[in-house]
Amino acid sequence: MDPSENYHEFTTNQSIVTLSIHSTTDTLVMTSYLLLVLCIGLWIGISTYSANVGSGHFMGLAGIGATSGIVVGALEWNTIFMLFVLGWIFVPIYSKAEVVTLPEYLRKRFGSLRIQLFFSFIFIIVYIFSRISMEIGFGVMFLKSVWDTDIYQTMLVVLTVIGIYTITGGLTTVVYVETFQAGIMILGSTILMSYAFHEVGGYQELKAKYFRAIPSRTEQGNWTANPKCYMPRSDSFHIFRSCSSGDIPWPGLILGATTVSLFHGCADQVSVQRLLAGKSKLHMKGGCLLCGYLKLLPMFLMVMPGMISRILYTDQVACVVPSECQKFCGKQTGCSVLAYPVLVIGIMPPGLQGFMLSTVCASLMSSLTSIFNSSSALFTMNIYTWIRPMATEKELMVSGRFFVIILLAVTIVWVPIIEMAPSEILFEYMQVLKSCLTPSMTAVFLLAVFCKRVNEQGAFWGLILGSTIGIVRLLAEFFYGLSTCEGDRNCPLFICGLHYLYFGFFLFLVTLLIILAISLATKPIPDENLHGLCWSLRNSQQRRVSLDKELRWKTFPNFTFQPGMFGESHTCFWKMWDLFCGLDSQPNSNIGPENPSKEAIEATWERMASISISAGLEILTRKSAGRRREEQEQKMKDWNDLPESLFWKRVMQASGIVLIALLITAHVFFA
Repeated sequence: MDPSENYHEFTTNQSIVTLSIHSTTDTLVMTSYLLLVLCIGLWIGISTYSANVGSGHFMGLAGIGATSGIVVGALEWNTIFMLFVLGWIFVPIYSKAEVVTLPEYLRKRFGSLRIQLFFSFIFIIVYIFSRISMEIGFGVMFLKSVWDTDIYQTMLVVLTVIGIYTITGGLTTVVYVETFQAGIMILGSTILMSYAFHEVGGYQELKAKYFRAIPSRTEQGNWTANPKCYMPRSDSFHIFRSCSSGDIPWPGLILGATTVSLFHGCADQVSVQRLLAGKSKLHMKGGCLLCGYLKLLPMFLMVMPGMISRILYTDQVACVVPSECQKFCGKQTGCSVLAYPVLVIGIMPPGLQGFMLSTVCASLMSSLTSIFNSSSALFTMNIYTWIRPMATEKELMVSGRFFVIILLAVTIVWVPIIEMAPSEILFEYMQVLKSCLTPSMTAVFLLAVFCKRVNEQGAFWGLILGSTIGIVRLLAEFFYGLSTCEGDRNCPLFICGLHYLYFGFFLFLVTLLIILAISLATKPIPDENLHGLCWSLRNSQQRRVSLDKELRWKTFPNFTFQPGMFGESHTCFWKMWDLFCGLDSQPNSNIGPENPSKEAIEATWERMASISISAGLEILTRKSAGRRREEQEQKMKDWNDLPESLFWKRVMQASGIVLIALLITAHVFFA
């Protein structure tokens, strides 16, 4: 036989075998990989949902639904649109900036240490006085209503559990636990919703009976309640309400609520942190879409069950006589906050009551752990590194864990204070706080991403002036109190006359104008410092020149740590300490040079810039060393992005279109 024929037969068979492997085994492996990537993205989405839905949502949304109707559910739907902006615009910019916390992005974007520190402090303050307060307030109320036990001991046990797995496990443990808790939350609230709708007779019966849910007692002695205080609103089943008489007017819902949602969707560390930990754009977009689908549920799982609770237990949930309310919930101003726990106790069988208690505890724990984790990241990566730019990884981790312990202590102190607050308006107080403090921050982030002409002077002074205006309004709201159905408010009209949602949008516009005016009147930032940091230069291939190099020597030279402070000695105590903190023993590690030079400090900052620590607790990624390795990682990144540009890109687009269609349909149906 001719050798050439043998060679031809061999090469032909080899070609056939290769094609066979490519069409079967490779396809299965690639499909499995893509499904795994999608599952991780969905895991991120579930964790993001769990981080943003706490006990305040269960009791707050149900309580507002009992008194006002479905409009409060539209606030949750509003955030879904912002998730598209987050996944498709903001997170890619943050990823290219290689940041872990959002104040870090602003430092790179503007080269400003003062903006970074200001945002870090404001974030932490908002978390303590807004999110932690709301979760503790509603969590305490629920546990007191359902679980007849000492509330301080119960909260201490819950916070101890939270602290242990947050401190020792870091972000990975928090995300895993939150994903499990999200499943518990969705399952438990779905079961309760099913029981509630069965009890009331379905949606049509809900609409008919809700308007007849009027308490039997509306007067006491010579005092008679204002009908506005106990009569169901005529627009209870509409989300677009009068611009003048609506409790949440439709322009405020579209403009003011969107401003707040833009902050929580795109500029809030709690919301963004998990997406920054994603391994690819597919993870990020998949997580945003799943979180968006889950955000459709609170209207049906929390708001409408609250309305059903008013129908079934009218005298208790809709009480208006102070003595009656004092008897039911210990407050004389109303008991609508009891809508959810009363429903749990009233219609759920004994076994499922315990499951629902676990559901609300899961929501409380998931929300608090997210706040603790994100606050720790803000403190460790923005405040502590400003104080100690020469800090080692071990020092950063220990400082992050200590900050979580401090937050736990603050939370325990808050329990008796928040318990005394009027819980029925606590949810509204939190909405007012967000409308007064977040619009200025939203304006800074929005212009930082979309307007490269904005510089440090404009961003800083716009933030300062806008925040000052918001704080003045917020202090007036707390001093004079929120408006009530009785209409006995003494706050001056020029301060409190504008609805808080209108005010939020007004503050957003004012801050935008201040930032633009000052930026246009001062020197712009060169493009060489903005490559990859703003939308117009997002695809630039040029190397960015860092703006924050001059910030690296602003430190406290007399503040030093001694070797051995964090357990370099090999005693049993320090070994247990390292085990608790999740630290690896490094016998030859040094805290830093005794007399650090300018070059040493700069090298340390380069090292710290290359370390992504989520919550100051975990090292997630490192920059590659050397151009060759960078090129290899870029090829791998391009390969990971290839499925998105082919099949999964269409899947994401289709899922996004379906989600938007569902949103539009829901808004039209409940308009």
